[in-house]
Amino acid sequence: MIINEKFSAIRKGLLELLVLKIVAGNKVYVADILDQLGGTEFATQEGTLYPLLSKMRREELVDYEWKESEAGPPRKYYQLTAKGREQLRETEDYWQKISATVKSLGRPPGSQTEENASP
Repeated sequence: MIINEKFSAIRKGLLELLVLKIVAGNKVYVADILDQLGGTEFATQEGTLYPLLSKMRREELVDYEWKESEAGPPRKYYQLTAKGREQLRETEDYWQKISATVKSLGRPPGSQTEENASP
């Protein structure tokens, strides 16, 4: 099995978190989101991103406004709603918890992690 196929469910689940983080920074156009994801393990295409943004808008996590473009037709610029900011905060908190759990499993009880080890 190719590694991308093996981890596709994890990537799909985390994509919404990453989009929330990107949109939280500034009002962004879809191309901006694709650019930020492009150099990562989460590189995706418009055909994946547009349906996700539509779902997030239906859930009132993001909203958009139309802005004129010098390069052609008007563009949608996405931004987080208050509900989206709360979802981002909750998801980041949960991510910290599950990340700590993953790091701690398989260690003998009472063992120190590399971060907590004394020099």
